[in-house]
Amino acid sequence: MADENKAAIANDDVSRRQFFLKLGLGSLGIAAAGTAAFAYQFLNPNVLYEPSPIVNAGTPDRYPLDSVTLDVNSGIYIIHSQEGYFSLSAVCTHLGCLTAWKPELNMIACPCHGSKFAVFERANLKPGDKIEGPAPRPLPWKRIWLNDDGDLLIDRSTEVPPLQRDSFVRV
Repeated sequence: MADENKAAIANDDVSRRQFFLKLGLGSLGIAAAGTAAFAYQFLNPNVLYEPSPIVNAGTPDRYPLDSVTLDVNSGIYIIHSQEGYFSLSAVCTHLGCLTAWKPELNMIACPCHGSKFAVFERANLKPGDKIEGPAPRPLPWKRIWLNDDGDLLIDRSTEVPPLQRDSFVRV
């Protein structure tokens, strides 16, 4: 019976060679699983879905004459002047802060570093021009047009030259 126990123990024991073989195969399996996971991640498209640069600002009758309306979500001003409707970026050209319309001063001001911009034409200043402050450039004009339904559409990705015929929408 002692010989049977020794034979059973000998069959259950794993030799050194078998141990390292199992350890090596297990390591290769883990490495293969990691490689497969990274390959799957690499082959999956990593797409950043951004909102459309074209903003529907609604019907023109929402904006009274000589009004300045800030659309916070899209970072633009819709301005209704005597010449028509036009749009300015609401992002300061200094460090990218969101500016604010100050009706008591009749200007757009950056709350972060004090840049001030003209809204309506005045002596030697076009709408969007810098009045004072560290901003290096004026606020850019954005493309604006009417769609077939009569809504104002603004393209935040397209800048247009200020005070030209194509820069205004006349209704």
